[in-house]
Amino acid sequence: MSGELGIHADFIGDDITKLNGHIIGPKDSVYEGFKYNISIILPAQYPIHAPKIMFTTKIYHPNVDMRGEICLDILKDKWTPALNIRTALLSIQAIMTEPNPDSALNGDAAILYTGNREKLREIVCKQAAEENPDA
Repeated sequence: MSGELGIHADFIGDDITKLNGHIIGPKDSVYEGFKYNISIILPAQYPIHAPKIMFTTKIYHPNVDMRGEICLDILKDKWTPALNIRTALLSIQAIMTEPNPDSALNGDAAILYTGNREKLREIVCKQAAEENPDA
């Protein structure tokens, strides 16, 4: 999958159920310019059932927990076979710009998103530097 939109995913070897990829933080978001790695597991029932997508890079985000689990409706009950990996990654990228603090997995990040985005950006930058010391 092309990285032209700031998203990328490739199968891991010959296994057609596992992919690794990344999402680049979108412009005008507190994640702008940072690269976040993801893992994707396709269930046997894909595309009827949603893929399991998780961040493998730490990300301080209202809709992502400490394990990298993502709270996004299309990865749960709003998934349809008309969606695909590309649309799922674009949707994840979209919540990096506009998180849903009302459906937070990380309450502290949600509070900062709604009340102090400058502090949120500071935490995101610190965490990104720790995750990518050579960047």
